[in-house]
Amino acid sequence: MNVLIVDDEPLARERLARLVGQLDGYKVLEPSASNGEEALALVENLKPDIVLLDIRMPGLDGLQVAARLCEREAPPAVIFVTAHDEFAVEAFKVSAVGYLVKPVRQEDLEEALKKAERPNRVQLAALTKPPSSGGPGPRSHISARTRKGIELIPLDDVVYFIADHKYVTLRHGNGEVLLDEPLKALEDEFGDRFVRIHRNALVARERIERLQRTPLGHFQLYLKGLNGDALTVSRRHVAGVRRLMQNL
Repeated sequence: MNVLIVDDEPLARERLARLVGQLDGYKVLEPSASNGEEALALVENLKPDIVLLDIRMPGLDGLQVAARLCEREAPPAVIFVTAHDEFAVEAFKVSAVGYLVKPVRQEDLEEALKKAERPNRVQLAALTKPPSSGGPGPRSHISARTRKGIELIPLDDVVYFIADHKYVTLRHGNGEVLLDEPLKALEDEFGDRFVRIHRNALVARERIERLQRTPLGHFQLYLKGLNGDALTVSRRHVAGVRRLMQNL
């Protein structure tokens, strides 16, 4: 995770950079910012995942910077780092995911950074809430609860969905996750990008590679990204898959 530090005090920036540098999985971006205007410009250029943001700064203060970031289509997570604790309510009005009071303790910083890796409710709704449940739609990501917490899978990375009893298995470029969503609802939402090849399977149209008949007369569909594995196409869906492949 790339971290941008914004503080008008050089010593404060150095200390935060040192603390972040001692944690695995985080990289401090250079240069850091000493005021709000610099912060907005660096966010635009460096695209940080997380911004450690002071509140009281000359020019645009941290709350104003955070409000500007909220207007962006894909804002970074904001953690306020300040010597003043009276701004907490205002901080969370601008979607901050953390609020640290100086002097910052290593364990508190680590906890806030880990929290920043998890999308807040507003971000989750925008990214992952189905239109049928009140989301703005269409979703760009699918959310799944895993041992890591909430994992977001970009729709572009999805190879297929396969229903198995209560759950749906989502196969993506780096593995599999289980979804608690009906296959039919996924088909209704993403029917322009996925095609049904079986009563229990949807595959990404752009992943289709070839359709092959086995010696026993069954049809198998080979998909890009499956390393030679194939999915069975039911007889009732073979004609539709063939027509689709002719137009790809």
